[in-house]
Amino acid sequence: MLNINNLTYRIQGRVLLEDASFVLPDNAKAGFVGKNGTGKTTLFNLIQGYIGADSGSIEVNKKARIGAVAQEAPAGDETVLEVVLAADKERTALMAEAETATDPDRIGEIYTRLADIDAHTAEARASSILKGLGFEQDRQNAPTHELSGGWRMRVALAAVLFSQPDLLLLDEPTNYLDLEGTLWLEKYLATYPYTVFLISHDRDLLNKAVNSIVHLEHRKLTFYKGNYDTFENTRRMQMELNNKSREKTLDQIAHLQKFVDRFKAKATKAKQAQARVKMIEKLRPPEAMFDEHAAPFQFQQPKVDLPTPMITLDKVATGYGDKIILRNVTQRIDPDARIALIGVNGNGKSTFAKLLAGDIPVIDGSLKINKKLDIAHFAQHQMDKLRPEETPLEHVTPLMPLENEAKRRSRLAQMGLTTSRMDTKAKNLSGGERARLLMGLITFSGPSMMILDEPTNHLDIDSRDALVHALNDYEGAVLIISHDRHLIEATCDVLWIAEGGTIRELDEDLDSYQRNITSSKEGKGGAGGAGARKASKQEAAARRAELAPLKKSVADAETKMGRLKTEIDKIEAQLNDPKVYNGPPDRMIALGKDKARFSADLAAIEEQWLELSTELEEAERA
Repeated sequence: MLNINNLTYRIQGRVLLEDASFVLPDNAKAGFVGKNGTGKTTLFNLIQGYIGADSGSIEVNKKARIGAVAQEAPAGDETVLEVVLAADKERTALMAEAETATDPDRIGEIYTRLADIDAHTAEARASSILKGLGFEQDRQNAPTHELSGGWRMRVALAAVLFSQPDLLLLDEPTNYLDLEGTLWLEKYLATYPYTVFLISHDRDLLNKAVNSIVHLEHRKLTFYKGNYDTFENTRRMQMELNNKSREKTLDQIAHLQKFVDRFKAKATKAKQAQARVKMIEKLRPPEAMFDEHAAPFQFQQPKVDLPTPMITLDKVATGYGDKIILRNVTQRIDPDARIALIGVNGNGKSTFAKLLAGDIPVIDGSLKINKKLDIAHFAQHQMDKLRPEETPLEHVTPLMPLENEAKRRSRLAQMGLTTSRMDTKAKNLSGGERARLLMGLITFSGPSMMILDEPTNHLDIDSRDALVHALNDYEGAVLIISHDRHLIEATCDVLWIAEGGTIRELDEDLDSYQRNITSSKEGKGGAGGAGARKASKQEAAARRAELAPLKKSVADAETKMGRLKTEIDKIEAQLNDPKVYNGPPDRMIALGKDKARFSADLAAIEEQWLELSTELEEAERA
């Protein structure tokens, strides 16, 4: 389907792709991964012919139709459904011609072709896609200009899915979707009848919707079979084998070089030394392979210890002007809360976040917030608070007026910004860099609570992992609104749902919720009413109780592994200290024995953890 051969592309002197090659087979479902800013979107633009390569070639089957989400979302008087139907250009043209054609033979050809392309089911197919992406019937028949930017992007996504191109190019399609829409898209792409090439940083999507991975790293493209987890494991093994081979070759070179250095001046050994010089020249150790790890996030810890609860809501109603969005919200938030707020877009998740952050008022009921509570609120619209003409260094200067430049740069480094980006205007930073800067600014004073509304939209996979680690290290309360299941599962222990005009706690785990959403969209869960929901809750509670002992065993094993690794790190730190070798030999021997013992224990625990994790995964799938 797609053949890229020795492709090179430069932008403003910077090389993004250099002699890059790979082949994407027909009907492949490929995820496209790599660090932000390495050129993934640029490759899509090259494939579509929007820009030209410096050298090399891009070959696509001549008859293949390439489809991608329109860069400008529709915003006219046409209804949502009409816009999606118009995406099938052949059907649209034939329908228009059928209204004016007079030649009987041509009319026959038109209707034969319309039958061949299944035109009579087009409206039902388009409506089904829109429903999967969150458009109920009334919204499908509304004009697109009434929609917000995010919903218009969903229309653009629905349009390209409906047109069913032979090569479907999708660039971060879940950025405008909620969890429910993401789950639907995941299943749709997994069964898409043609070739998919998908840029995404969503681990779950890359594990369930694709069967291969294309990795962009060091300006090269590498094709891997399997989903993202398989790619990670394969790459890790390749790195280990490559680096072991490199070490072995370097040791061999060092051994030969010792002989050369020792005997090159001796006439009797000169030929042997020269022979070894030639051997060294032939030995070419492979280049070291290493991960391009993302810079860590580091949030300031809360400056104030607050009592429990720090926020209480009693029958609260809120909204905009006279329009009430949420009502009868009765919840509490404690200082150690880890809450994920989920639910279909448009049900009030962001409204609730704005209420807690003080951006909108309480219309009815009682909201009590501790006077000393400092809340950091991250949302996409907050990006507008960055001053586009100022650099990150200029953003932090007013917050650190008495500190020198070195300390200001140190604080920016904690946000994960490199030295060169500290002096780059905010308008020229990438989306991920602006997100890092904003998170660093809003948490500058050590807030007691963080509200993060879709924080991962502009972050690559490694940066998302770094965010998970930072949130788990943060000691304050956290409320996350996200479609990123990995982020939710790794950082939150309570699920709240925005549904039916209120916020309530969800009495099931994320896996059960996902299964219910999937079955509901398939028509299995929509007609049972309250009885079905009650049965579902009971089933979820029973399943949690059944899996609890196994989950505890996995968690215990992870804790033990963490402790053993800490002990090994401490011993290695001592062994790396030259002073230890100047002391009593018994000390060094004892440290070596301790390291060997801890390493053996760690290997045994890791094997136990692997068995338990596999057992848990199989039980959760059952």
